[in-house]
Order: sequence, then C-alpha cells, then structure tokens
Amino acid sequence: MKWIGRRQSDNVEDRRGMSGGGKAIVGGGFLGIVILLLSIFGGDQVQQFLPALEQLNQNQSTSQPAESRVLTAEEEKTGAFVKTIFADTEDIWGKIFQENNMQYQEPKMVLFTDAVETACGSATSASGPFYCPGDQKVYLDFAFFQELQTKFGAKGGDFAVAYVIAHEVGHHIQTLLGTSEKVRQLQQGKNEVEANKLSVALELQADFYAGLWTKYNQQNLDLDDLDEAMSAAQAVGDDAIQSRMQGQVVPESFTHGTSEQRKYWFMKGYKTGDIRQGDTFAEMN
Repeated sequence: MKWIGRRQSDNVEDRRGMSGGGKAIVGGGFLGIVILLLSIFGGDQVQQFLPALEQLNQNQSTSQPAESRVLTAEEEKTGAFVKTIFADTEDIWGKIFQENNMQYQEPKMVLFTDAVETACGSATSASGPFYCPGDQKVYLDFAFFQELQTKFGAKGGDFAVAYVIAHEVGHHIQTLLGTSEKVRQLQQGKNEVEANKLSVALELQADFYAGLWTKYNQQNLDLDDLDEAMSAAQAVGDDAIQSRMQGQVVPESFTHGTSEQRKYWFMKGYKTGDIRQGDTFAEMN
C-alpha cells in the first residue's frame, strides 16, 4: 500500500514500549490459542470472552514489574504505517458521513504489547485485535499478524493489517449508527443459535465497511493489496478456523461467518462503494 509521506493520525496511542501491564503469561498453550480464535476480529463480541480471558490470566500469570523500553526502528515504522491507515479511516469515514448528512466521531487506537486495560475489561494479546465500544477505541497487538500467517495460513502483507484496522473501525461505525446496540437487544432472549446468527451478520457488516473504506481509498492501493485482504478473510472464516483447530465444522456455532461470506461482503463493499448496500441482516434471514 502507498502510505509513506502521507498524513498520520493523532488519535493513536502507542503503548508498545510498556511491557506486560504488570502481568506476564506463563505457558498459555492451546487454551490461549482457542481464546484468540474465539475473539479474532471480535469487535463488540470480544466483551463476552473478556471475563474468561481475565480468569485465564489470573491462573496462568505471574506478577512482575512493568518495564519500559525504546521501540526498535521496525516498530517505529509499523507505528507510522498504522497511524497513516487510521488517518485514512478518519478522512474517508468523515467524507462518507458528510455525504449522508451526518457528523463522524473519530475513534482512537491503542497499540500494545502483551496486555492492556480497557473500558471493556482487561485483555491480552490472546484476544486479538478488537474494538471496545465503552471507550470507542481499537486495540491492536502486532503479535496477531504473525499468528495470522504462521497458524492460519494467511498471505500477510501490509494490507492485511489495513483490513484488520478497517474491520475494527467498522465496529465503531456500527456503534455510532446504533447497530451494535440493536443487535445486543435482539440477542436477549434468543437461543444460542439465533444469537450467533446476529453476531455473524454484525461481523459481516464490519467486513462490508472495510471493503467500502477500501473502495474510497483505492488510489493508495498496490496491485496485490486486495489479494492480501482476501487471504486474511479466508484465514479467519469460522469454517476455516474450526476445520484447522478441531477437524470439523459446526455451522450453528459460527459467530463471524464463513471464509466465503467474509470475502463476499468485503468485496461487495469494495465493488458497490455504497453504504446502503451493507444490510447483512436482511440477507441472513
């Protein structure tokens, strides 16, 4: 992606030089990976796993003093890249909201290493990237992207990072438009299968918003950027994750959508460039 020399966001807080937040994971193993898979690209849904994640931390952590260190040159570069992508989300969503006679409220982003405190509770890198509606912040640990390639078989690349950020900002859009709150209300009283269907629709809409953002940002794309996004979407489909981790697929337990669904909705956002085409809930019925 073409990003060097462009505007960087002032809404990114880089905490990567502050290690651990007073805790260090000892082991973690398979259980930590499972929690990562459950909450991958989690958006609002990550909140339901945070209590269990905190309990896991208590059981598998040892206290140690928080440490500060100087970021490496590579870390500084990735931070600049993220700030540029986040600035793109601010500019583009500001434009889209203005086109629809609305005022965009910019979220913030926190880059962290190992562990972080949020308005939604404590989290570690095992929670994957997520958006917390309580403080309207996107949280990101770059360890996730290594996992995306080594454990889930994604192609990687800078636009895989951009896709993840755009997806999480999509959850912010849902918060601003009231969609997330409506889904939470609809999920009350539903059985697990029906509640999961609503979660899938919410996640697929965030993928649609990521594709829509990409359409508006296409002048900055490189030739292989869409392939990188599709590879990431393929890797984190519920069916792909379940097949890889447990050897079987259970559609009733899906919370984020299949690989094909995630790719379809991203590309629908990209091809249409029209926010009104993102009613994933209507197509789930």
